[in-house]
Amino acid sequence: MRFFIDTANLEQIAEANALGILDGVTTNPSLMAKEDIKGEAAIKQHYIDICNIVTGDVSAEVLSTDFESMVAEGKELASLHRQIVVKVPCTKDGIRAVKYFTDMGIRTNCTLVFSLGQALLAAKAGATYVSPFVGRLDDISSNGVELVSHIVTTYRYYGYETQVLAASIRSVQHIIQCLEVGADVVTSPLSSILGLLNHPLTDKGLDIFIKAASNMTK
Repeated sequence: MRFFIDTANLEQIAEANALGILDGVTTNPSLMAKEDIKGEAAIKQHYIDICNIVTGDVSAEVLSTDFESMVAEGKELASLHRQIVVKVPCTKDGIRAVKYFTDMGIRTNCTLVFSLGQALLAAKAGATYVSPFVGRLDDISSNGVELVSHIVTTYRYYGYETQVLAASIRSVQHIIQCLEVGADVVTSPLSSILGLLNHPLTDKGLDIFIKAASNMTK
């Protein structure tokens, strides 16, 4: 399973990349807004800055909602850098845009996916990635990981090449659960990625080793 970081913060992206485990980045308008990035030129430059930090795919989301505007915006985003993957919402016009981009050789990430039916249409349209939102489904007492599992099973049964990118990850447990059901990619905040390192027995064992080493030098 590959790890993407879900942020627009350059310092966090660089920190995750320095670990040697980062495979890509996902962003969205909300994450851009958190970094106080304003204006079309600034947004485009920020995407380029992200691409200059990592070597993997960087999802850049269109802000438009109609087909023609999505296509125009997506083309512009894709032209910024070879690592850019155009992120498109799973709507009627969005699916149409995914098919258009696929035919043009432009890679896509179909986002805001909350059902198997949506994931099916995204795959049939040729999406490179499909992003089921785990945490947001859990928020409404649904089962986000179960949806990821159903999508993975369906894609493998029918031979779809679209990769399942589990998004809206809220915890370390979400990452582990998505790993167990076969997600191709998980995108999460840096805190959840670093949380995979935490274990009380590791801390206890390290403390014992440090004390033993200290006694050896006395």
